[in-house]
Amino acid sequence: MNEYEIWFAISKLPYSIKNNLVKQFGNVARIWHHTISYEKHSLINDKIILALKEAWDMELIKYISKKILSEGINTVVITDEMYPNRLKEYDDSPYMLFYKGDITKLNDPYNISIVGSRTCTSYGINVTNIICEHMNNNKVNIISGMARGIDSIAHENCIKNNSYTCAVLGSGIDVVYPKENYSLYKNIIKNGCVISQFLPGTKPYAYNFPIRNKIISALGDVLIVVEANDKSGSLITATYAIEQGKEVLAVPGNIFSSQSKGTNKLIKEGANIFTNIEQIFDILHIKNNIQETKFSKSMKPLEKTVYEKIDNTPLHFDDILRATKIDIKQLYEVLFELQLKDEIMCISGNYFVKNNKKV
Repeated sequence: MNEYEIWFAISKLPYSIKNNLVKQFGNVARIWHHTISYEKHSLINDKIILALKEAWDMELIKYISKKILSEGINTVVITDEMYPNRLKEYDDSPYMLFYKGDITKLNDPYNISIVGSRTCTSYGINVTNIICEHMNNNKVNIISGMARGIDSIAHENCIKNNSYTCAVLGSGIDVVYPKENYSLYKNIIKNGCVISQFLPGTKPYAYNFPIRNKIISALGDVLIVVEANDKSGSLITATYAIEQGKEVLAVPGNIFSSQSKGTNKLIKEGANIFTNIEQIFDILHIKNNIQETKFSKSMKPLEKTVYEKIDNTPLHFDDILRATKIDIKQLYEVLFELQLKDEIMCISGNYFVKNNKKV
């Protein structure tokens, strides 16, 4: 990190223009030289020169430099080897990222992004935990946004399993939002990474989050939307993922649940419907090792208990609950696990039947 890099980072120019300038000039010192020398260049017009000159505020540059050093903040620019390779593919990626933790693992072979509702249901929590369990056991990194709800559940599962996770913030790297996620923020840094494209000290303004959502989708090889209402920011993330050429998997939900309106809408509009874990591994072109290590060919005792209560006649969730006398949250998890194994199917109205079409 040097004064030129900070100067260029704080300049109010679109990322695409900044990255084009870097490609043409090679480094920001040369860009600075052309800015102050008035040497004519086809890429630097009067508007660009004005924006760059206004950014040369030594008081602000020194303040940011001091803040970075005093708070243990790391920086990486798009020309650095450590900069996430998946982001380098896009012309409008941030010139500079601020981070804490280990950013290098974002260049591991397999990343997936998980987003969802802040007001998630027990169904969404169970789905997220099951997906993360499989990813963790196969060394697939999890990217999310550290928001309340699904994002936090995904990060927490990775921390519990000592697996890598990255949180992309909609505020400065030194501004924890929401505030109750401070301990989560600290725990992510221990074995993962927290990154931000915004200058240190930037507050979590509402307009920042759609901007950061593009980074969440770009860092993953596939985006999974677990739950979302019809106005959720997760739908914006899905739109970016589609534009970036990423696979989008939407978890289907109860048609009467407000938290499933967004995901069901995505499916209606052409997103892939998430029906089993193997879809993710097929997209990543890897084998699901958890099939061999965590699950045996025979069912677990609790799964067998539930499975034996279900037959070819649709049985409502409440009836299964009464028949098995299993804790409601645990039952949701067992039912979902049986669905992932293609042993049963969930049909309209929260009814379940055995899957006689199972291959």
